[in-house]
Amino acid sequence: MTPTPKLPQTATWTEIQAQPDIWRDWSGTLASQSRDIREWIAERGIDTVWLVGAGTSAFIGGIIAAERTDLRIEDRASTDIVSCPQDCLAANGKILVVQFGRSGNSSESVGVLDLLDKHRPDIDRLHITCNPDGALATRPAPGPGQMRVLSLPEATHDRGFAMTSSFSTMLLSALACLTDFDPARIPELAEQARRLIDQLAADSDIMRPERAVFLGSGALRSLARESALKVLELTAGQTVTQWDSPLGYRHGPKAAVNDLTHVYVSLHPDLHTSRYDLDVAEEIRSQFPDIRVTTIGRGGDIDFAGTGDARADAVLHVLPAQIRAAQWSAELGLPVDDPFQGRNLSRVVSGVQLYDWQS
Repeated sequence: MTPTPKLPQTATWTEIQAQPDIWRDWSGTLASQSRDIREWIAERGIDTVWLVGAGTSAFIGGIIAAERTDLRIEDRASTDIVSCPQDCLAANGKILVVQFGRSGNSSESVGVLDLLDKHRPDIDRLHITCNPDGALATRPAPGPGQMRVLSLPEATHDRGFAMTSSFSTMLLSALACLTDFDPARIPELAEQARRLIDQLAADSDIMRPERAVFLGSGALRSLARESALKVLELTAGQTVTQWDSPLGYRHGPKAAVNDLTHVYVSLHPDLHTSRYDLDVAEEIRSQFPDIRVTTIGRGGDIDFAGTGDARADAVLHVLPAQIRAAQWSAELGLPVDDPFQGRNLSRVVSGVQLYDWQS
């Protein structure tokens, strides 16, 4: 293997680099709009929130739902709702469906809208989207359920294949709307992200492994899933990836580790939890002394302070995967912004046959 080249000036790299400035510029507007949305949620008497998306957008839900809040928050992928509506649409209570979408036009986003319109028009909706012209932003709800739209800055509507700034900005925005996360902390995150991006981008000696594993506890488990997906996508499947929790990984999945594996372990900001993260990192290092095991987070090999909130700190933990994935894609000679070149996967999933459901 040859050393990884520095990142070319692609849309993907530009969007990765832009994240700190996007977050900082958005934070003031987000503070005002999220306050209005929280007041609306309280007025509507919401007791249950479904976090809905597909792929990367679904992993946002997994990160947020991992920690308890005043609201009952459930992680429900749009791919599951569309294929198995019988599992959820008969639910009782005052429900808010929060849909995430970079384009807002994916087949499953539209499928969820169709199901709600026909079978549960009483459910309230909050759409967090990067595209002001997409279905999530423009398609009205039939009522009696109400709808709100949070349109993110234009710069978050990534032109590259992989979701980067869209993922991180939708995550921070949802946290501000649904939890006690204060948008005033975003500039602090942005400053740490800028230093981290510069540090990681300057290190061009991290060679692409045959296999890349990402592990994280609690909210960082879904972050590990997003990290694994970034590498898998941008290297067009030529780097095999895994994700899991540090404790879960020992129960069989660790069988995939070999001498050509690079393992990344996110360190949870909770000191009790991070003990388990560190233990699995040390175990793998002792069993495979010749492979790279990289810890990410406070006191780790990739070190940053974070905020102490794992959900918000996820936007820092994802940066190594975003940057390495883009570097390794370039190493393979792939077009980083379109690694599949029109085959197998596309930037926006479309063309899925949606079937009418008779409840």
